[in-house]
Amino acid sequence: MNITGLLDALASHAQATGLIEVTTTHEPKNAPGQGITAALWVQRIAPVPAGSGLAETTGVVTFTLRFYSNMLQEPLDAIDPAIVQAVDAMMTAYTGDFTLGGSIRNIDLLGATGEALSARAGYLNVGGKYFRIMDVTIPCIVNDLWSQAP
Repeated sequence: MNITGLLDALASHAQATGLIEVTTTHEPKNAPGQGITAALWVQRIAPVPAGSGLAETTGVVTFTLRFYSNMLQEPLDAIDPAIVQAVDAMMTAYTGDFTLGGSIRNIDLLGATGEALSARAGYLNVGGKYFRIMDVTIPCIVNDLWSQAP
């Protein structure tokens, strides 16, 4: 599995939106700065029985792309619209390039493997600061991820 290539492909879409101050390929240990920060990491890896054959196993590699915005920044009414705009830009980008330039079979847009491209909002304390967050779940289906032995 070319995990570095997948992380780079997904992160480049986030950076290309122009809506994000910083994009990392790890979960931050310290509080992010001002503006919207995005962090990307692998959340889950599993086989996909329906997409596998007798010699190769297809897999789903699910990533989390988390957007952070300081929940105390002013104006408060602008926090959610800014994060939702970034999430919408990502959903648009991943729908438009759902094979990541041919590096995967597809992003599971509609949940054929159980989990669809989706986003969920919440709050998180990072380094003593509270952030409004939205987690984007990005399930990537990868053909022939593992070879089966007889």
